[in-house]
Amino acid sequence: MSNRIDRANSEIQKALIEIIQTKMNDPRLNKIVSITEVSVTPDFKYCKAKVSVLDIEDVTNVTKVLQKSEGFIKRELSKMLDMPQIPKISFVVDKSTLSAIRVDEILRSLNIPEAEDDE
Repeated sequence: MSNRIDRANSEIQKALIEIIQTKMNDPRLNKIVSITEVSVTPDFKYCKAKVSVLDIEDVTNVTKVLQKSEGFIKRELSKMLDMPQIPKISFVVDKSTLSAIRVDEILRSLNIPEAEDDE
């Protein structure tokens, strides 16, 4: 990718995190929500933001709330960023985070005895 797109991805990600954490007053977003990755198209018309939530059950609800709030989010982005065009944002679930949480749950459920020191 070009430096321009990388820089735009980084700036959009920072701005989205700030908007979600400080400017959105939706009670359904009271969980810890993070934007793990942002990918903007080269023409800056579309943007995909990967959303990560600590609670697995809430991740689909959070993405729906964010998608419904896209107008508000785009308006706030336009105030924060100096871009010729604010892209249409689609929020998707970050499956890598869900996989890591699931693996952690499986490992915690195993009853592995602690190793004894042979000294």
